[in-house]
Amino acid sequence: MMAKRAPLRSPDTPERATFLELFFDLAFVFALLQVSRGLVQHLDWSGAFHTLILLLALWRVWLVTTWITNRLDPQWLPMQLMVVTTLLASLVLATALPQAFGKYGLIFAGVYVAIQPGRYLVLLFFMRGHELQGAVVRALWSGLVSSGPWIAGAFTHGSARTALWTFAIAVEYAVFAVNIPLPWAGHVGPWQSPTSAEHLAERYRQFFIVALGVLTMAGGLALDSHGFTPARVAAFVMSVAVTALIWRTYIYRAGEVLSAAFRVARTPARLGIGPVYAHLVMVAGIVGMAGGIDLVIAQPLGPTPPAHAIAFLGGPALFLAGRAGFEYIVFAKVSWNRPTGALVLVALILPAIHRPPIVATVAVLVVMLGVAITDAVRIRHHRGELEPPRVDGPS
Repeated sequence: MMAKRAPLRSPDTPERATFLELFFDLAFVFALLQVSRGLVQHLDWSGAFHTLILLLALWRVWLVTTWITNRLDPQWLPMQLMVVTTLLASLVLATALPQAFGKYGLIFAGVYVAIQPGRYLVLLFFMRGHELQGAVVRALWSGLVSSGPWIAGAFTHGSARTALWTFAIAVEYAVFAVNIPLPWAGHVGPWQSPTSAEHLAERYRQFFIVALGVLTMAGGLALDSHGFTPARVAAFVMSVAVTALIWRTYIYRAGEVLSAAFRVARTPARLGIGPVYAHLVMVAGIVGMAGGIDLVIAQPLGPTPPAHAIAFLGGPALFLAGRAGFEYIVFAKVSWNRPTGALVLVALILPAIHRPPIVATVAVLVVMLGVAITDAVRIRHHRGELEPPRVDGPS
């Protein structure tokens, strides 16, 4: 008996994210918090690179799930079961994260491989003869190729594991980003263009809010762990203010009009891939800052080691760089204040070393406040950003 083909999302399907997708996101609150904890425990160049590999893997799990739910009918039972199964597996991944490059390497790699190629196999079973069959074949091919290095790396240690897992995640992102022709699948984009522009834009916004939630939780947990003192409370309050400014900088205005940009884009597939990397950079910056907040609140008046200064000042700088790229994707232009703010934060890293961490907190707050104020002034005097977005600009 032939399996029923997967039903695609119809134009009449509500574009809002389902409650199941919001439930799924809860796993990533825990996962991103675990990533930031791992960064705090191994705050050096090697630890930062390991954190990046793990973050890239988590982002792939969330991203593929989001694109699947964007293309398929949200009421289709096999898809719902796939999301719930991925939620459970993601919680296991998150639990193993801090020791993924240690004793839990095989658990992390085994579960990750079970998620990625596993669900591509399930989708291929239901998509025989579908217009998206070629896209699933490409995704399955990249998952199978990367599975070997993931599993092999779990049986090695140190630099060997790092090298194998770097190759594995690089293969997955290369196949996603570059339209490499395959004899059996041809030139087929990851999922072509988004079916529901509003749904996909909302899912990006929701993941960004998840990241901000982790940033807020990191400050609260650090204050609870280290105890209340006037300096720690001041650092905590400033970190919450910075989080609010990051939210405002994100949402005004590219975050608000992303769904409109999807609808009017001449090449929606390219616009669909661009926000993937812009949000990845922004979230990476927030994760770095979440790790830095724990360090700032622990000793707000002590000396700042170089690694701590890089984490706390480099995190928001990375966010601003990603936000500048996001603006270019949506409006085909970049406002001067965001890259300028990023450069100022990077320039402040060296002066912040060996000074009290609360000084760096003040510096981040001042820079983010300056970005928010200049955004407000520009929007007030140049109404063009309030008009429908310009997309597919210079490439």
